[in-house]
Amino acid sequence: MRRPTMSYDDFALDPQRDLPEDLQQATLVGRVWRGGPVPGPAVVAVRRGEVIDISAVAPTIADLLERPDRVAVAREAAGPSLGAVQALLERSGEPGQPRLLAPCDLQPVKAAGVTFAVSLLERLIEEQAGGDASQAETIRQRLHELIGTDLSQLVPGSPQAMALKAELQARGQWSQYLEVGIGPDAEVFSKSPPMSSVGSGAWIGLHPVSEWNNPEPEIVLAVNASGEVAGATLGNDVNLRDVEGRSALLLTKAKDNNGSCAIGPFIRLFDAHFTLDDVRHADVSLRIEGEDGFVIDGVSHMAEISRDPLDLVRQTCGPHHQYPDGFMLFLGTMFSPTQDRAGPGSGFTHREGDVVRIGSPRLGALVNRVGRSDRIAPWTFGVRALYANLRARGL
Repeated sequence: MRRPTMSYDDFALDPQRDLPEDLQQATLVGRVWRGGPVPGPAVVAVRRGEVIDISAVAPTIADLLERPDRVAVAREAAGPSLGAVQALLERSGEPGQPRLLAPCDLQPVKAAGVTFAVSLLERLIEEQAGGDASQAETIRQRLHELIGTDLSQLVPGSPQAMALKAELQARGQWSQYLEVGIGPDAEVFSKSPPMSSVGSGAWIGLHPVSEWNNPEPEIVLAVNASGEVAGATLGNDVNLRDVEGRSALLLTKAKDNNGSCAIGPFIRLFDAHFTLDDVRHADVSLRIEGEDGFVIDGVSHMAEISRDPLDLVRQTCGPHHQYPDGFMLFLGTMFSPTQDRAGPGSGFTHREGDVVRIGSPRLGALVNRVGRSDRIAPWTFGVRALYANLRARGL
């Protein structure tokens, strides 16, 4: 699959911080790269702290999510043990040891943008700065004076939102980001192709042209082919602010690069102990630690999202668009780091070697190290490779 080609040392995941706080109750499924005569990705379930390979029953995560009995399969299906989940996290990435993969496979990865008021303001800043980070603070202050900082109570598409739209248009201040932030239609874009996402413990990648970029900590829904939300996990929608700021038509260049989509550590299936309402009220934390000693912490509150998660699912799939293998849906972020890193007015941007930890108490934590997309290992294991591998393993 993927191995880092950079000089930084591998880092161990921390099971004390990186697993759900109610691990014994959680119904967790995911993917692990296994060794053996034919190495390959295994679909696993975590039961009472033990990792069980259930690939013989569900050879792909997409297959598992289609099953109406998926929770029972995760809890009861027979399969070989891969040991304690704590040991898996501690050893993931060591040569010859099983390692975590992104807990999705055949699903395309979609992402909703501008779903929080704070992220709306930051997108406006990117647009008006034209990709120049040095202008960001001046523009931020001007926008705060013009439209204020609290748009969280404004329902997109409501009469109040449309009145604000008309006022801003009259002032010559309307924007494509305001259109999707407070208008009736959500921004939903294609983040990453099937099989290209990386998991917890992997390197994430920045395009080498970018000098202004950031992580985007988000909750990610796992949706099956019928549009049913089966569970949730965490994601990092790695973003190039300077590239998108130059032109919205460069969104794919800003969003979809080698290692630019991280998902994990596991999908938590919805059951009696965890539902969509828990997602609606979740807190998502972000911590960035740099090799230069730089540290930043932040938190997002899903209760402040401007569009309900089910509305975002409905705007993604339905009679207008089908996803026969299901899809993963990033719900958007409200946390764009702005803390100066290289001096006053410089804002935040990543440096190679940064460790990014995105956590939520009932989902665990997604932890990745930052490299360049052209220096980390290339993406080589796609859908054809997956099916060839499953055939070779008799699955």
